[in-house]
Amino acid sequence: MKAVISAVLTLALAAMAGASLAQSAPMHNTLPYKDCIRTDLINEWHVVNPKTVIVRTGPHQRYLVKLQGSCDKLGIGNPGLLFVPSQADKATSVFRICGGVGEKVRSRYQPPCAIESVGLIDEATYEHYRAGSTYHSITTQAPSH
Repeated sequence: MKAVISAVLTLALAAMAGASLAQSAPMHNTLPYKDCIRTDLINEWHVVNPKTVIVRTGPHQRYLVKLQGSCDKLGIGNPGLLFVPSQADKATSVFRICGGVGEKVRSRYQPPCAIESVGLIDEATYEHYRAGSTYHSITTQAPSH
């Protein structure tokens, strides 16, 4: 009987630990494949703050990229911002970033930083973030104000 109770308690503790781990793991908001950032078509990017980047591909696709941690050196140096696909992305769609697990951003002086989420945003939101950005891709790596 003690063995049964011990086994039940062990299973209950394992289930609680698993639930706790699942709650503490970062959520990844991923875009549908057709809406993902096409890294080969990026024509503008801005580092808003150490945890936020905005990206434009073509005239109409604008994205908000949230990072899991603080990446203080993004945008500094040349290249100022690079997207790093996950291992799964490399096998299927090397030029797309959708916000999935394992996707990262980096720059010359910044080790890779994990992407938390990628979302589409409208022109007004993009311009709002752009106005407060620190580094950008327009002409230089100088501050944008």
